[in-house]
Amino acid sequence: MSTLLIKNAYLVTMDDHQREIPEGGLFIRDGFIEQVGQTANLPNTADEVLDLKGHIVLPGLVNTHHHFYQTLTRAVPAAQDANLFNWLKTLYPIWARMNADDIFISTQTALAELALSGCTTASDHLYLFPNGSKLDDEISAAKEMGLRLHASRGSMSLGESKGGLPPDSVVDSEDSILKDSQRLIQKYHDSKPGAFVQIVLAPCSPFSVTGDLMKQSAKLAREYGIHLHTHLAETEDEEQFCLQKFGHRPVGYMEELGWIGDDVWFAHAVWVNAEEIKVFAKHHCGVAHCPTSNMRLASGIAPIKEYRAAGVNVGLGVDGSASNDGSHLLAEVRQAMLMSRVKEGITGYSLSTDPNRKLMTAREALYLGTRGGAAVLGRNDIGSLEPGKCADFFAVNLNRLEFAGMHDPVAALVFGQPVRVDYTVVGGKFIVKEGQLVTAGECKLVEKHNRASKRLLAG
Repeated sequence: MSTLLIKNAYLVTMDDHQREIPEGGLFIRDGFIEQVGQTANLPNTADEVLDLKGHIVLPGLVNTHHHFYQTLTRAVPAAQDANLFNWLKTLYPIWARMNADDIFISTQTALAELALSGCTTASDHLYLFPNGSKLDDEISAAKEMGLRLHASRGSMSLGESKGGLPPDSVVDSEDSILKDSQRLIQKYHDSKPGAFVQIVLAPCSPFSVTGDLMKQSAKLAREYGIHLHTHLAETEDEEQFCLQKFGHRPVGYMEELGWIGDDVWFAHAVWVNAEEIKVFAKHHCGVAHCPTSNMRLASGIAPIKEYRAAGVNVGLGVDGSASNDGSHLLAEVRQAMLMSRVKEGITGYSLSTDPNRKLMTAREALYLGTRGGAAVLGRNDIGSLEPGKCADFFAVNLNRLEFAGMHDPVAALVFGQPVRVDYTVVGGKFIVKEGQLVTAGECKLVEKHNRASKRLLAG
């Protein structure tokens, strides 16, 4: 058995009571939190003791939507100023050149960025497997990095020749997709508390898979009790595509396919109406809100306040690193708060005329990045600092230039410019310590990643 004592921090629990504990700490045993409270009330010895006086400690952030491989194609000139469909068409041929090593190194790069931004659990959506690459490559890389991974076995089966968006060279047969999905579930999925790997089935989007694959994937997932994920209602283009091809708006199409329920979450869900929000709420579907990506691709602003008012679970995602072009989840917390406020301004927010309508607060945005994300992924063992939950947290030293003059330590993390965290701990083990990665050499990682990226663009 191993124990870790964190003491003298400004502790933000994000529990049901939303406790904030000055001079607080955690006593951790074998990767799980055993005690939370004032430092004076905790055991004074442990195998390792870390005094975090002057630091703020929060639950590890939860990333609900990403495409790790896209770190290889950031800021590609031809894709810098395109909307979603044109952006995809520009990058598909480049992604078709990837191999297993590219999947491995891009996973490590993305997870390193995430860890340095306070993320401890990440869901990734890998939906194309060129040149012998597999989801196994990503899972292997994540194991080395030490973060928790929800590995989504994505898929594309509807190529251009069949009326879909992706070129035929990057789609697979539906039989092979389903067989590989079952193999991955049986080999890797762990449903126990504290799981480091869970498998998700995630056909890419309505414009890249058939309805039959969506139905078969849902059937397989429910046989094994795992979650389902896909992109939905990201742009107006998708809305028109679904109406013309399927005779339904995107949410209606999901209803017809049986893709609604508490085991389903959707990425983006920007272009939805009031009735569709009620459908999500009634069936307990989740939403991965990706504000930076939605701005980058000019996709629109998701109705997050309306989702939350209706009781829809909402988490945050950095999305693909070629539509963001970064993997900083604490930055996404800030963007979510600011984007919500922009939407309020667009819709005519006025405290004088509507005193009950309030702006999203910094703490509400942090809730989305912690408890909200955990709920979207169906995890009740992460997202808050409570006895019995995973010892996943991050810490930031408040005695730094970026926080000078800040009068609220919690709001400082959100209102201030995003920073690199000082500590990230997953399951009681340090992933970031004193601002440096513990599980990978940053310089060597960058060098190897850049070589792979340059090769892909060279053709």
